[in-house]
Amino acid sequence: MLRRRMLLFSLFPLLIAGTLSCQQERTAATAPAAPDSNETFSARNGDGKFRVETVVSNLEVPWSILFTPDGRMLFTERPGRVRVVEKGKLRPQPLAHIREARATSESGLMGMTLHPNYKTNRWVYLAYTHGRRGNSVVRVERYRDTGDALVEPKTIIDRIPAAPNHAGTRLKFGPDGKLYVTTGDASDREIAQQLDSLGGKTLRLNDDGTAPRDNPFTNRPGARPEIWSYGHRNAQGLDWQPGTNLMFQTEHGPSGFDGPGGGDEVNIVEKGKNYGWPVIHHEQTRPGMVAPLLEYTPAVAPASGMFYRGSRLPAFTNNYFFGNLRGRSIIRVVLNGRKVVRQEKLLDRQYGRIREMAEGPDGAIYFSTSNRDGRGDPASNDDRIMRLVPAK
Repeated sequence: MLRRRMLLFSLFPLLIAGTLSCQQERTAATAPAAPDSNETFSARNGDGKFRVETVVSNLEVPWSILFTPDGRMLFTERPGRVRVVEKGKLRPQPLAHIREARATSESGLMGMTLHPNYKTNRWVYLAYTHGRRGNSVVRVERYRDTGDALVEPKTIIDRIPAAPNHAGTRLKFGPDGKLYVTTGDASDREIAQQLDSLGGKTLRLNDDGTAPRDNPFTNRPGARPEIWSYGHRNAQGLDWQPGTNLMFQTEHGPSGFDGPGGGDEVNIVEKGKNYGWPVIHHEQTRPGMVAPLLEYTPAVAPASGMFYRGSRLPAFTNNYFFGNLRGRSIIRVVLNGRKVVRQEKLLDRQYGRIREMAEGPDGAIYFSTSNRDGRGDPASNDDRIMRLVPAK
C-alpha cells in the first residue's frame, strides 16, 4: 500500500493534466492539421531518445492494430471497418466492413487478433458490439483472411453483456495458445461479481469458442465455464510479461461516473481471482479480492497495454506501455517481475487522446490517436497511427 502511494505521489505532477473532464472536451473538426513531428523526445534521465513518425492519417477512431507475417498492418475503425496499410500506403477499400457493428459512444468494432497459426490457417478474430440500443451485446467472430477480404465468418462467442460504455473487448491469444477476451460490466456494476454472467470478466477460450477444461469454474454449478477472472469494471489492455508470462491488464476505474473520481488500474491477472469491482476500487482491500498493482487518481483512462519485446529501442525492452485517453499520453512502466521500479509519462499532451499501442515487425512502437471519438479536439488530419523510432 505504501509503495503504491509513494509511486502515485511521485506521478502526481505528471498526472494532474489528466483532470480535464469529458464535459470540458470538445470536438473541433475544423482545426488545422497537426504537423508530423521531427522533434526528438527523451524519456526520464535520457535513457530512451526517440522521435515520432506519422504512418497514416485521416482515420476514424482506430481501435486495434496488428501486423501480419506478409508485411501488412491491419487495424480496426470503430464504425465497423478493418483497414490495411501495405507498403506504407493505406488501401482505399477496407479488408472488411462489419455491417452489424453498432458504433455508439465508446463501442463498435473494437478488438482484433491473429490466431497463433495464422501462417497456415489465416484466421483473424474480431470483437464488436451489435444489437439495438438498450439491448446491445458483444460478439467475437473468426474469419479467414484471403488478403483481399475476410470471409467465412464463424461465431466464437456471442451475447456478452455490452452497453454504449464499458464493453471491454480486448482480444489476444496467450502463451498457452488460448484466446483471452476482456469484458466490461456494461454499466451494470453488480454483474462483475456474478459468475453466471460474462460481464466484468476475463474469458479464456479454445480457438473454436469452447471452454478449456482447466478453466477455474468449469465444475462450479451455475458458473460460466469460460470465466478466467472476475470483478473487472472495464479492462481494455492485455499482454503477457516476457520471461514470467504474467498477464497484465489495464482497467478503467470509476472516474467519477459511477463512483469516486479516478481509480484506473494496472492489474496482474491470475486464474480464478476476484479483482473486486464494485465491492472494492481505488486502493481499497478486502480478503479474497485483489487490489491493483498500480492505481491512478486523477483518472488517465488507460485504453491499451503492451510489453515491448524489441531491441530497436533498447532502453524500452520489456517495459510496459499503455495509451491514455483522458491522460492524453503514453505511460511507461519499468518492472522487475512483479515489482514496479518506476514509471513516467511520454508525449504528454502532444497528440491528444491515445488509445492503442502495438509493436511493429520493424521494432518501432506504434500508437493511435482517438481524437475523433466525440471527446477530443481533433486536428484536420486526425485520427492517426504513429510510431516511436530511434532518434536520428
